[in-house]
Amino acid sequence: MSTTALIGDVIPGADVLKRAARIGAEVKNIELSGDLPDRTIAAINSLLLEHKVIFFRNQRHLNDVEQERFAARLGKLTPHPMLGAARGTASLLELDSTRGGGRADVWHADGTFADAYPKILVLRAVVMPAFGGDTVWSNTASAYLDLPPPLQRLAEELWAVHSNVFDYAGIARVREVDKKHFDEVFTRTVFEAEHPVVRVHPETGERTLVLGALVKHFVGISKYDGQKLFDLFQSHITAPENTVRWNWLVGDIAIWDNRATQHYAVNDYGDGHRVVRRATIEGDVPISVDGRSSVPRLKVTE
Repeated sequence: MSTTALIGDVIPGADVLKRAARIGAEVKNIELSGDLPDRTIAAINSLLLEHKVIFFRNQRHLNDVEQERFAARLGKLTPHPMLGAARGTASLLELDSTRGGGRADVWHADGTFADAYPKILVLRAVVMPAFGGDTVWSNTASAYLDLPPPLQRLAEELWAVHSNVFDYAGIARVREVDKKHFDEVFTRTVFEAEHPVVRVHPETGERTLVLGALVKHFVGISKYDGQKLFDLFQSHITAPENTVRWNWLVGDIAIWDNRATQHYAVNDYGDGHRVVRRATIEGDVPISVDGRSSVPRLKVTE
């Protein structure tokens, strides 16, 4: 990208700083707002499609209302299907490290237990610990391209069942408050959806891998063989060269394309306090390489 060119005729190329070769860019000199011109919003969306996750420093002027007003310019806001939305908001989810479920330290794409899972997330740093608390994102489109052609073809044939009831207790860092939240809140309604392991991105046409911690099993494959396949494909997604790591400051905004990324909130800040608030943009149903759609399999309220 030329540093002299304008993105969408409004954002100077010099204001877009790549943070890693394959994923991530910081955008400078923009004050995010629900009142931005349409062409600026279009340019932001274009940068998002190109870089998969984009970062904006110094957005302390945004409160809950203004965060949602801006996010709504990127699509339709939607609440979390189990956790709902913060009072007075359409979609905001607060992740507070002192409460259950506040530390998302597994590789995942958000909400893949639903057939039409979110397409875009807008995350705001509200409270940050004195050290640690970074988030890492990976590019699932470049991960697919890294696969040799025979493995690409294999991945394209595979389908996987995703569920909000995953092996949460197997995570080494689970606290009792997290387990209680998982058992009593997060899995109060059980969701399952069947997705192609390779989906075609509806805006870019790229092929992206759909995996992560919410995968329960592959369709038609034994658990033993499925685990080996999962580890193989997931290792390409999380290869360090395929990731970008963001060191948060209060007031930062990160926006990511949930259709082409996974992310991991690094749980390395001990008893430090970390609070982020997330606005969620409604997604569409994934389409496989051969044109089939993801399907919901289960929704049961206990």
